[in-house]
Amino acid sequence: MINVRISFINLLWLHQIFSVDYSECNDETVWQSSNPSIRLGDRQSLVVSWVVNHSVSAGEVYEIQIGRTEKHTIVYNTNVTVSSEDLHEYTWTWISDLPLECVDHSVRIRHFYNQSTPSPWSNWTTNNGVKAKDKTKIYPSDQVLREGSNPKFCCVPPVGVNITGMAFGKKPYPLESVGDGVKAITVKNLTIPKGLLKFVLISCSDTTGRQDTLNYVSFPPQKPVNLSCATSDMTTVTCTWDVVRKRDSRNPQTQTLHIWNSGQAPISCKQSSCTFPAVPQLQEYNISVVVKDKLGEEAESYSFNISDRVIPIVEWDRVSPGVTNVTLSWIIQGNLTQMKPLCQVSAVSDDTTELNCNDVSGLCEVKLEHLLPNTDYFTRVRCSINGRLWGEWTRLIPFTTDPLVTLDLWRRIQPLLHSSQVTLLWNPHIVGRATAVNIQGYKVQWSQKGDIWTDFKDGGQSQAEIFIAPGKCDFTVQAVLHTGSSIPAHITVPPVDSTEKLPVQKRLSSTTDGSFNLTWDQQSTVTCSYTVEWCILGNAVPCTLRWMKVPEGNNTVFLPAENFTAGCRYTFNIYGCTENGHKLLEIQMGYAKELKSVQAPRLVEPVQSTSSSVTLEWRYNENDQPAFITGYVVTVQEAGSDMKPGQDAKLFNMSVADPLKKSVTIDGLQQNQKYACSVSALTKEGPGLPASITIRTRGNYSAHLAKILTPILLLLCCTILLWPQRKMLKEIFAYPTGMNIKIPEFDSFLNETDQRLHSQKAEECISCVIEIVNTRPPLMETTTLIEPEPADILCSPGSDSSPSSMAPSCEPIQADYCPQPATLHWDRPTLPRITSITNKSYVYSMVEGYSEPQEVTSSEIKSSFEPSDCLQDSCAVIYGYISNVTL
Repeated sequence: MINVRISFINLLWLHQIFSVDYSECNDETVWQSSNPSIRLGDRQSLVVSWVVNHSVSAGEVYEIQIGRTEKHTIVYNTNVTVSSEDLHEYTWTWISDLPLECVDHSVRIRHFYNQSTPSPWSNWTTNNGVKAKDKTKIYPSDQVLREGSNPKFCCVPPVGVNITGMAFGKKPYPLESVGDGVKAITVKNLTIPKGLLKFVLISCSDTTGRQDTLNYVSFPPQKPVNLSCATSDMTTVTCTWDVVRKRDSRNPQTQTLHIWNSGQAPISCKQSSCTFPAVPQLQEYNISVVVKDKLGEEAESYSFNISDRVIPIVEWDRVSPGVTNVTLSWIIQGNLTQMKPLCQVSAVSDDTTELNCNDVSGLCEVKLEHLLPNTDYFTRVRCSINGRLWGEWTRLIPFTTDPLVTLDLWRRIQPLLHSSQVTLLWNPHIVGRATAVNIQGYKVQWSQKGDIWTDFKDGGQSQAEIFIAPGKCDFTVQAVLHTGSSIPAHITVPPVDSTEKLPVQKRLSSTTDGSFNLTWDQQSTVTCSYTVEWCILGNAVPCTLRWMKVPEGNNTVFLPAENFTAGCRYTFNIYGCTENGHKLLEIQMGYAKELKSVQAPRLVEPVQSTSSSVTLEWRYNENDQPAFITGYVVTVQEAGSDMKPGQDAKLFNMSVADPLKKSVTIDGLQQNQKYACSVSALTKEGPGLPASITIRTRGNYSAHLAKILTPILLLLCCTILLWPQRKMLKEIFAYPTGMNIKIPEFDSFLNETDQRLHSQKAEECISCVIEIVNTRPPLMETTTLIEPEPADILCSPGSDSSPSSMAPSCEPIQADYCPQPATLHWDRPTLPRITSITNKSYVYSMVEGYSEPQEVTSSEIKSSFEPSDCLQDSCAVIYGYISNVTL
């Protein structure tokens, strides 16, 4: 294809030659260009030069061809325009992608007449490649290659040797035939190896063996970054720039500074800076810094006015610290004070002080205030001429401020009869921890009514007790130090005011985290601050006092939980500072955390009770509990064996909302009943431990007495009224004639009566008394009936039987019959036994000769009648009517 192209160009050239009008040509026409000359340049380049024909006024056009190998294979073709202003000889450079050592490279040129008619080609000028003799050679070898390039590597074998393979590192690459047996490979995007040695290995294998070579990879020179120049004394100029990448020693660089408007020779520089003497009378400088190495060169230009690039250099002179300040002084070099330098000095980070330094001696001085005592600091300074270009900060100079001790002073006042006992309390506060501070002692001074007293306390003490008159008194306490200073603390004790009333105590609500948030009303009479005091252990005795000062204008304070104990009551006294001393404004009480387990009250015994109520009274110290007492819970419940089976116990609950009320009466109870009573203190967490007691209500004996006395009085009245008519009543209530009472029948009557009596309740029982007395009269006595009136025999020998053979017969009294009292006696021998029958209630019987009722009680009714008893004993029966009077 290339040969066809060349043939076509030659035909075109011959056509133009024969078609030229030779009549317009003159003798000065040059038909063929001179042969070019070739020399090797840097980085695989050919430098081509030839003689330029200036016979025409317009620019000449030259065509250049580059041929490779002996066959002159065209690898590059271009046109070059040469202006008429160029020199007699023109130079043109071509960079080859293939190392020039691999094969021959030839150059030829021709020019175009009037930019259209070409001249004949010049002869080929050849740069011969390397010819291998005994072993294969690799190119490039031991060279610095450019990072990111696409280099070609070739293997030149000796005559008769064939190249079989090439590798870059350990990776084989496909071979490219260059000519004359030379083989090449192309590596894309060359990178710098990450190892310590920045080289790459190229291997070439042929029919005789293998050959290796090394090449180094580096990056081309870079433009200087942040190029700037400055002077510190107007006599020497220093330019600096930043180096972005560090390079390998295989590709060294050179840095050169050029002052283009001075006529001075280039100045050799260091890698990132260059210093040169200032040019006299030169204010404006135009410079450039050129960086050059094997891969090329880069340059950066910069212009400046030397008066605007002055950077003063500062040296420290003296550092004198105080308690809260420090005095600094320094010197500016170069006699620049006439330029009115501006300096910045700093002892605290992000806090600088600026000042103008106009001293002709170059000495500058400043005093820094508002430093912390006994604290380590570091200071530095820098200066500027115009406020835009600042010099470097000086080295840091350390210093320590002097110690300072302040006292947090408070007082506790105990009024006496004609004086007051004042206990001064103070806490030393040492600011900073740079050095240890030794407090030798404290100076205590107080004045009252023009008199001044002074006392000294040891350094280990923190309080002083002083007795003063009732009037106003001023106190001052100051720490005595070996080095440093101390600020005296002042406090005023107000005069005693007997009419002053204590403020009402307020309760604080406890928080979940156990802290306190105190808030109080601001007072217009407060002129300096507020003070909050409390005891560390709450209301426990003795009190270790603590206090906190609150600045004026604030009426809140937060006390963290770590300073308090759960379940302890704390009393906070809030004072306001006035012209006459501190005045008590508020008293607030609270718990860090209220506990539920409060103590049980102590019940007062004996407990007062009635038949229907009980009054409980207790003793309780509600101020010495782990929570606020909001009231009491009283519980009364039936208890004991008095309750009937299956009966639910009655429960009485009562709440006492006033914690100061310590008694309560519970009504509506049953008489003669046992109750379990309990009292527990109540908090917001619930009731605490209870105090219990068991009591029994009294019986209602007055009601029973009224029930008993009423029938007795009625019977007595009836007896008194009817006593004059007793004979007539006897006749009315005498036994009917012919009435026969048998003892066995009477026995069954008594059994029946006993069963009826047992089935009755106490208040339903019918009053009756039946008494049978067995006596033993003397033998051979006759049986007589004392009652003069005839009556039926109650005890008879049975049905027509003799007394010795039949038992007595006692017949029951009829229900509608009320017999008169009667006594029956039988004449029988004396027997050793007396039998009596009595019911459980009261007996009202009227026996002749007695006017008052007789009361007889027993536990049961017994009957012991036998037939023999009635025959041998004398039976006496006392009986009466059944009464319906309810007891």
